[in-house]
Amino acid sequence: MDSLENKLGYKFKNEKLLETALTHSSYASEHGKHYEFNNERLEFLGDAFLDAIIGKKMFAVMPEAHEGVLSKTRADVVCERSLAEVASQLELGEYLKLGHGEENGGGRQKTSIAGDAVEAVIGAMIIDGGYAAAERVVLDLFADKIRLAVKGELYKDYKTLLQEKLQDYIKGVNIRYQIVNEAGPDHSKEFVAAVLVDGNELGRGIGKSKKESEQAAAADALMKGDI
Repeated sequence: MDSLENKLGYKFKNEKLLETALTHSSYASEHGKHYEFNNERLEFLGDAFLDAIIGKKMFAVMPEAHEGVLSKTRADVVCERSLAEVASQLELGEYLKLGHGEENGGGRQKTSIAGDAVEAVIGAMIIDGGYAAAERVVLDLFADKIRLAVKGELYKDYKTLLQEKLQDYIKGVNIRYQIVNEAGPDHSKEFVAAVLVDGNELGRGIGKSKKESEQAAAADALMKGDI
């Protein structure tokens, strides 16, 4: 688990908590274990605290926004797609414990399972190290998404946004998207796209379709802040 802890920037005092956070109910059931041995309770806790942490951040950085805008912005940051992208960033799928049925059904590529695991890991950090420690990790993991959400640019048409921004700097810029990898069974494929600007790779993204992966690649390029 050391490599995952390095990616998180957090060292668990109780490694069992992290192991539980990564254990899907299908694995626990197949091994005759009950709810206390899967990540559902930690997911419940992590979901609540994730809302609180992101909500607090929105409150601080959007002093003129009314409640409706704050709620919408927070919802964008903590949505399933956002959580799945954070899981991909952490390569969380490599660490999950899944039952055979879920494994064979492409469970490692399911955004819902990935997102639930992220929330469970947050819950585990709350128990292990307290609110402040978990808050630091969450704000670091979601920093780029928070920045884009506050600007109203999270999960918009990133390809168009990228094109508009680049055209402001480079006249006649050549933007091309390329699928560099695809994996998983036919019913649950995952695509990796790269965005090339004048032949140079500017970002990469993962998605359940080629279009989704291209949007994610454009978002990655925008979030790097080099444009």
